[in-house]
Amino acid sequence: MNTKFRFAAAAMVLVATRAAFAAPVDDARTHFQAVASGDMAIVMRAYADNARLEWVGGPLDGSYATPEAIRGVWEKFTKSQGTLKLSVDKVEESANPKGSTVSANVQFDGKGPIKVRYVLTFREGKIASETWQVDPKLNVATGSY
Repeated sequence: MNTKFRFAAAAMVLVATRAAFAAPVDDARTHFQAVASGDMAIVMRAYADNARLEWVGGPLDGSYATPEAIRGVWEKFTKSQGTLKLSVDKVEESANPKGSTVSANVQFDGKGPIKVRYVLTFREGKIASETWQVDPKLNVATGSY
């Protein structure tokens, strides 16, 4: 095998590996934006069939473990809040071959600010678990996203 071919093959493997691990951050940002805009189709397509949503604090506090329950909570949220402005700060990802966890400080602005410490766990490209932690004291660098 010549040197140019080996270098090209190694570069392709590196790019493919990075792409596999980079996708959850992009998927998380898409999810945050879909929540802010109230786009239920995009919100719901992100979840694995057995996903779990833990909503900690606020009027929707609870644990939601079926697609119907998760859709129901997002429909209630969207109906009460409308379209929101989104700010995302301090996005961090941890990944290994079994999955990825993305955490971020997120602020949704509408009738008032909703500050959320967000943690998403992805397995096989889908949200397996989601924690929405209401945190009124959270520091989020605001600005449009």
